[in-house]
Parts: sequence; C-alpha cells; structure tokens
Amino acid sequence: MEHGFTWFGSIPYLQDLPGQLAAAIFVMLFILISSVIAVQRLAARQAKAQGNILPEAKLSFLTVYDFGIDKLYGLVKGLAGHDADKFIPLIATSFIYIFVSNLLGVIPGFLPPTSNLHNNAACALVIFVATHYFGFRAHGAGYVKHFMGPVIYLAPMMVIIEVISHCVRPMSLTLRLWGNINGDHAVLAQFSDLVPILVPVIFLGFGIWVAFLQAFIFTMLSIVYLSMAVAHDH
Repeated sequence: MEHGFTWFGSIPYLQDLPGQLAAAIFVMLFILISSVIAVQRLAARQAKAQGNILPEAKLSFLTVYDFGIDKLYGLVKGLAGHDADKFIPLIATSFIYIFVSNLLGVIPGFLPPTSNLHNNAACALVIFVATHYFGFRAHGAGYVKHFMGPVIYLAPMMVIIEVISHCVRPMSLTLRLWGNINGDHAVLAQFSDLVPILVPVIFLGFGIWVAFLQAFIFTMLSIVYLSMAVAHDH
C-alpha cells in the first residue's frame, strides 16, 4: 500500500527508514519512555507514602497505567489462574504495543505498524515461541503428549493434525490483525477525502474502538494458547 506524507519524515533518525519500520520504532520508544516515567513516578509516590501506596484521587498519567495494568492482570488471572504472574509481562507488553500501534492509524500523518504483515508476523511468532517454551517448562518432555491425542493408536494422525493446528495459529493472528487494521485505515482515509468535515470524527471514534478491539482479541487468543500449553488436564 502506498502512503503519502507522514510525520516520521520530520523525526531525526527515523526519516530515512521505511514507513512501518519507523512507526514500529516510534511505538517502542514511546512505550519505553512512558514505562520509565511511570516506574519513576510510582517509586517517588511509594517513597513519599513510606510504602503505603494509595491510588491518586484525580485522573493522571499514572492512574491510567495503574488502571490498564490492573485490568489486564485481572483478565489474565481469570483465564490462566495461578499462571497469570508468568504470563502478564508478555501479555501486557503485547497488548500495549499492538494497541498503541493501532491507534497511530487514526492520527493523520502517522502509519500504524500493524498495517504491515512482517510486524504482525513477528508479534504472532513471539506468542508462538512463548507458548511452546512455557509448555515444555511446565511439562518437560511430557509436553509432546499434548500432540498425540487421548488414544495411542491415533497418535500418528493426531500429531499431524496438532502440528498443523499450532502452525496455523500465528498465521491466524497475523492475518486477522493485518486485515482489520488495513481495512479500518482505508475506510477512514476514503471518508476523510470525500467528506473532510464532521464525518471523519465518527470514523475516528470507530477507529479507536477497532484499535482496542483488535488488541484485545490478539491478547485473548494469546492467553488461551498459553493456558492450554501449561494445562495439566490433558
């Protein structure tokens, strides 16, 4: 897909990079800087309160982070149970990266990194590798039994089916995210060109909802895959 003007052309060190690569680096730097600020402010508040941390009464940068991470942890805890503490760093990072990337698509002059197949495939492959890493860590060599089915004489056929099923997962995550973000970006661009007054505001709201929804779906599926890998009831 061809893109015209982007603000990345005005940012030092990013101006000579391809659009989506510049966008991905921009998002990672934004998340890194925001996280450092949040940690520093949390440490300062903890020191000031002498360890007795209470939520701030007013809306602030830190309360938004607190709220988001708390809800994400609750989601992971509800699906993964006692394994939530192991998964939350990966899940929270994935959600924040994808959500912020998606949001760039609704800001004029910015490209969403998630409109690029390579970016989405990288995110999906991280989940794919993490799934089997946690699976082998939880079960050892016995994790292979997950691919053999409940009956031993069906194992050769079940192994083929399970391997195909697991390989399709990253493809599904990649294409679902890519298709929805590209579709939303294209619709917003077309309506902005046709009716530049008032109508784009409606689609901006819809775009923000799509940005959240796609990040949420990617996160939910990731939690399910990770939970299935470490489950002991197979």
